[in-house]
Amino acid sequence: MEIELLRSYCLSLPAVTEDIKWGNDLVFSVGSRMFCVTSLDQPLKCSFKVKDDEFEELCATGNFSPAPYMARAKWVLVSNAGVMHNEEWKSRVKQSYELVKNKLTKKERTSLGIN
Repeated sequence: MEIELLRSYCLSLPAVTEDIKWGNDLVFSVGSRMFCVTSLDQPLKCSFKVKDDEFEELCATGNFSPAPYMARAKWVLVSNAGVMHNEEWKSRVKQSYELVKNKLTKKERTSLGIN
């Protein structure tokens, strides 16, 4: 997955915003909550939220590691973009988006025009 493909996919999801945080990280959010963070430096490194019951299993594969500062919230870090094909990237990012979106209050989701 290249950063431009990742960026295009994230921005195609409803009510997503992007900004730069911590100097050189591209952050995608729904409402005020992050669901995907990637470094603007090469090689691509990307963090996103996973289901609680998947976290330990994914980290045990060696392809994912606990994301710095966010592991307690079940975020993983992918340091080698080649470990997943583009469709799996899309699936994982979409899942992260849904997990984060579902934590928004009903009022927040309504104001964003999402369910």
